[in-house]
Amino acid sequence: MQLLALDTSTETMSIAVQRTLDGQVRVWQHSAPGGAQTSSQLIPAIQHLLAQAGLLIGQLEAIAFGCGPGSFTGLRTACSVAQGLAFGAGIQVLPVDTLLAVAEQARFEHAREAQQLHVLSLLDARMDELYAGHYRYADGHWTQLRDFSLIRPEHLALEPGWLLAGNVWDAYAQRLPAGASTGFKTLPSASAMLRLAPQLLALGAAIDPALALPRYIRDKVAKTSHERAVERERATQEAPPP
Repeated sequence: MQLLALDTSTETMSIAVQRTLDGQVRVWQHSAPGGAQTSSQLIPAIQHLLAQAGLLIGQLEAIAFGCGPGSFTGLRTACSVAQGLAFGAGIQVLPVDTLLAVAEQARFEHAREAQQLHVLSLLDARMDELYAGHYRYADGHWTQLRDFSLIRPEHLALEPGWLLAGNVWDAYAQRLPAGASTGFKTLPSASAMLRLAPQLLALGAAIDPALALPRYIRDKVAKTSHERAVERERATQEAPPP
């Protein structure tokens, strides 16, 4: 199976290409800082990785992309690039939930031998909030246990025995509830998306490029000056006396 996967939902740009050669699956990977550089660097990086793998876009069977949740601009970039490349090649796209990719990357890095696993994926949503996703791994397959949530760090609910993974600890470690102050620092990776692709393709998740959309959990991506002022005043009023 020849696949391209890309994710720009966080501060890191991740790309991977999979090709089967002589009966062996080979993967080429590339990661680099994302953010403002992503729009100019993503397509050249994809072209370079495909050249390393000896593949043309038209030889791919699908293009997987991180559809969200995540950075508003990053999700749009990944979706539009996947759409454009897939349209030109006449192939399908495979939207992959970024929180699921976090769970798979955490399993691969820290619990590869586990037959059963529960993972709570956490990504920084900015604006003092987290994206949270709950997943179970069993018999080689992932199941999402509930819909994504957008919550404040102190409102995170924990369940015993769950592996925590994501990128929230640098920003929110002091505000997370007891038991959640540490976890595995894990980002959604394109290589994780390649490992998830067989299950998702078997479930019929690949779609026509025209139907591809980012998944936004939050419609509003910035606060007004008035809202920020109100929050500062409320924080001052709620602060304990010195």
